[in-house]
Amino acid sequence: MAILLYRLGRLSFRRRGRVLALWLLLLALLGGGAAAFSGPTTSKFSIPGTESQKALDSLAREFPQAGGATGTIVVAAPEGGKLTPAAVAPVTEEAAEVPGVLAAVDPFVSKAVSQDGRYALIQVQFASGADGITDAQREAFGEAGASVSGLRVEHGGEIMRGVPEIGSTEIIGVAVAALVLVLTFGSLVAAGMTLLNALVGVAAGMAGLFALSNTVELTSTAPILALMLGLAVGIDYALFITSRYRHYLLEGMDGEEAAGRAAGTAGSAVVFAGATVVIALAGLAVAGVPFLTVMGLAAAATVALAVLVSLTLLPAVLGFAGARVLPRKQRTRDRTPASAPAEAEAGFGFRWGRIVARLRVPVLVLGVVGLGALALPVQDMRLALPDASTEAVGSPNREAYDLTTEGFGEGFNGRLVAVVSGDTAQATGTAAKETAALITDTDGVLAVAAPQMNEKGTTALLAVIPETGPTAAATEDTVNEIRDRVADVGGATVSLTGATAVGIDVSEKLAAALPVYLLLVVGLSVLLLMLVFRSVLVPLKAALGFLLTIGATFGITVTIFQEGHLAELVGLDTPGPLVSFLPILLIGILFGLAMDYEVFLVSRMREDFVHGADARESVISGVGHNGRVVTAAAVIMTAVFGGFVFMPDPIIKSIGFALAIGVLVDAFVVRMTLVPAVMHLLGRAAWWLPRAVDRILPDLDIEGERLQREIPVQQEPVELVKT
Repeated sequence: MAILLYRLGRLSFRRRGRVLALWLLLLALLGGGAAAFSGPTTSKFSIPGTESQKALDSLAREFPQAGGATGTIVVAAPEGGKLTPAAVAPVTEEAAEVPGVLAAVDPFVSKAVSQDGRYALIQVQFASGADGITDAQREAFGEAGASVSGLRVEHGGEIMRGVPEIGSTEIIGVAVAALVLVLTFGSLVAAGMTLLNALVGVAAGMAGLFALSNTVELTSTAPILALMLGLAVGIDYALFITSRYRHYLLEGMDGEEAAGRAAGTAGSAVVFAGATVVIALAGLAVAGVPFLTVMGLAAAATVALAVLVSLTLLPAVLGFAGARVLPRKQRTRDRTPASAPAEAEAGFGFRWGRIVARLRVPVLVLGVVGLGALALPVQDMRLALPDASTEAVGSPNREAYDLTTEGFGEGFNGRLVAVVSGDTAQATGTAAKETAALITDTDGVLAVAAPQMNEKGTTALLAVIPETGPTAAATEDTVNEIRDRVADVGGATVSLTGATAVGIDVSEKLAAALPVYLLLVVGLSVLLLMLVFRSVLVPLKAALGFLLTIGATFGITVTIFQEGHLAELVGLDTPGPLVSFLPILLIGILFGLAMDYEVFLVSRMREDFVHGADARESVISGVGHNGRVVTAAAVIMTAVFGGFVFMPDPIIKSIGFALAIGVLVDAFVVRMTLVPAVMHLLGRAAWWLPRAVDRILPDLDIEGERLQREIPVQQEPVELVKT
């Protein structure tokens, strides 16, 4: 592996003009494909095969007029006043005239008026689904009732859910990353080159993703997740290889040789670090959730592109930059192999490595106990799909939600739909009456509307109003009890659906898939790390450290986003349950990133150990040489993820926050502190591998032992690749 990447690095360095041209051509082709074939994203979170989704599919076939998107207009009279049919009629009429609307139901006909007569709900049915609603339709719906004076009119429902967009907040993370790169390298050229290299990879990945969006259904969060990860790992990988390149330049190597050596050693670590991230993200497919699979594969493809860019485009750009990647003082200094290590060992990384070596037992105990304490809130974690109650205060959906709650109660925001399907109209009618009676007698049900029949009379809809809000634990109990009670209704099939029921089904499906996913991803990654480090204990230590990271991350996220402590610091208006796919997504991403830092840090320990250093000194050397890079990489990644915390969308906000906190905990507490402490305690045993296993495993040589042995360092350029 090291020799192959060494030759690839030298080739890219030498043929830098061609490599750059090829990447620019690829970027142009992908950009053209994105412009020509880009399709809309979807905000649907559904899982085929669940009861709620089966009911929705049945509605699309048997009751198409009820299968489209819905909107709700909430009308309120001034305090002390009452609504009249004449006052509300203009709002209903304007809503009915919105393009694509099948019907707007008069609240006085549907009896959707509060007991005090002050509030009314106008239900608006669209012909197409939520993803088919255009911005013009959404804008027209939002203006319905604008001509009516003296009444408060708010517009909500599924069609008012905004699609998160990539905006200015992400620039904050990029700006911080640029600053950290300048401070790390002491060179504007090196910082700009590293950042530009990452941006090329992200641009290619995003363009390719949007080029496929007309063929593959993308959720609205998939491109943002791909951008978030692609940018973070792209900068990190380029930082790691560039740092090693600069190190070799300071040892006296010429540019081409330094680029080849950096690609062969640091590049090997990047390949396997990227592989763990890709495995973790692609492994999301085992959950059997289509929208999660697409999110994982989209992000995995972007990460894979980041690795490819780092191994090919980066050496080419290094060739253009030349010695300018070094600070001005180091360019003019006489560079000799003997002087570089002595200067490096005076750095903070070496001092920190020796501190951890001396205090390894108390450091280990304090770290484990502290992270365990941070994980305690996890036992109270609740999961659900987000509803309008957690949207930003002042947004249309949030205003409509709050006004509905004020006039009718929270349950009206989480209406359920019972779908009764029979072979004949008579059987369906009888089953619908029996179903209505059973649901009415269920605890937690506020009201059940009269059945609505399709034209054939074979499908009936019953609107069910629970007493509690969409994400309340009591509502989940109500849904489960309703399903149990109607399971024995004869003559027809009864299914419960609606946004609330869909959210419950999604959460249950993901909870069931989580153990399988965790076992698969951790198992594959442990095997991969065993190949990389040729050790049994190092991969196990890495996995156990990750469990501490994920526990503390979930604990902190629950404390802020669910319990509301310090919520104002992240701009969260209303705390609530975590989004149901956050745990499985966070585990996948953080595991991959945690293994990134593990590979970056421990690969240098392994490299020095293989080259003759004793176990203790190799650990100190690994922390000393790569601690600065890992620290810079963690700060950059935290800044990139943290930039997404400022987005108004609560899903993106929670994902960005959890990833930022997870990276901080893993990099600084687990990898930079606990890992060296454990490695010192293990000593030479850390690199133990049974002989039988050693014979079976291929030698990947990421530490460059064969490279150093078979291709001695060349001070003058050597033609290694025939062209």
